[in-house]
Amino acid sequence: MKLNESNIDRILRVVAGIVLLYLGFGGVLSGGLAVVADVLGVVMLLTSAVGFCPLYALFKLSSLKK
Repeated sequence: MKLNESNIDRILRVVAGIVLLYLGFGGVLSGGLAVVADVLGVVMLLTSAVGFCPLYALFKLSSLKK
């Protein structure tokens, strides 16, 4: 697994993940939308933790400077 996320990208993913988890678990959203927000929040936090985004790899993208 090769890193494909810059530090700024990773920080933005952490913030977005926390917001999505708050929306889902905090009762702001309900039903299926809350579940989707929770799953996306966890995915955002995991990809930021490892520095690798499978979608970036699929489309041969990278936010790292070369």
